[in-house]
Amino acid sequence: MSLPISRRAFAGTLGAAAGVAILDTPLMSRAAEAAAKAAANRYPDALAEEAREAIAKHHGVAVDQVLLGCGSSEILRMADMAFSGPGRRVVAAEPTFEAVLMFAKVLRADGVKVPLTADFRHDLPKMASACDATTGLVYVCNPNNPTATIVTGDEMAAFAAKVPPSATILVDEAYHHFVEDPRYRSSLELIAKHPNVVVARTFSKIYGMAGLRLGYAVSSMEAIAAMAPYASWSNTNAAVLAAAAASLADPDLAPRQKKLLNDTRKWLVSELTKQGRRTMPSEANFVMVDVGGDVAPVIQAFRAKKILVGRKFPSLPNWLRVTIGKREEVAAFLAALPEIVPAPVRAA
Repeated sequence: MSLPISRRAFAGTLGAAAGVAILDTPLMSRAAEAAAKAAANRYPDALAEEAREAIAKHHGVAVDQVLLGCGSSEILRMADMAFSGPGRRVVAAEPTFEAVLMFAKVLRADGVKVPLTADFRHDLPKMASACDATTGLVYVCNPNNPTATIVTGDEMAAFAAKVPPSATILVDEAYHHFVEDPRYRSSLELIAKHPNVVVARTFSKIYGMAGLRLGYAVSSMEAIAAMAPYASWSNTNAAVLAAAAASLADPDLAPRQKKLLNDTRKWLVSELTKQGRRTMPSEANFVMVDVGGDVAPVIQAFRAKKILVGRKFPSLPNWLRVTIGKREEVAAFLAALPEIVPAPVRAA
């Protein structure tokens, strides 16, 4: 099976494809130094426990409420394995990050896709209605990948109250750190009242460690205990654990990266608006751009110019997903875009 373009490695390309933070700042040096000094000749068990303790302290929860994964994608797989399977339903938006429904298919669970609303947001009322007695897992990506839209804290609270407690609500907050909308709240606040809520986080985005692979789940002790047996054996490594600990200990890192990336995103959207192009409101480190036709040849045209943009999402065939990279990379994308997709002709 071929991998999506955004997951392949192309030497000498400008990256605007995978939804990861492309960072270039002295703030990252502490994490990089910690990773370089990690004891590569030792199994990382002790470091993994230290990381769980640091994450638990960071979120104000017990250590037994934290589970580590090889990226948050392993957390999603563990949730599928723990809470879905033959005869069980897995409910998700369409489109959203595909991993949960892909894992569900492998496990012979029944995947149910609920279309987004007209403003490209999760339709939580319809997703709640799609949950029945057989539902094992409901997946909410907030902010959503690929639309970068959010559901509000109040909407999530109402949703959690409507979903049967026998179903696990998996909230993927990979892009949590980029959100500026004051109506948004992390679903971590729901866990005390709704122990069936599992929140997945990652060090791939704001912390810039996509290549090192570390994610984690926070939930009730019961949900974490159900997922833990499905973790890969020794699923972390010394370098990423050391880097993660250093990043969490640095209070300036995430806010500075958020400002850097969000400022670049706002500049990109402003320039696209000047060209008369339509974009989706974004609360993440990527933007969806309407190219007015099938996006597949547009992706290939950018690739020919050694600029990687996101993959095609079948239910949004005219939309191009562009990740915010370094300013010069975004500028290169903006320069190439009119050559590939001429700006819309404005009415007189």
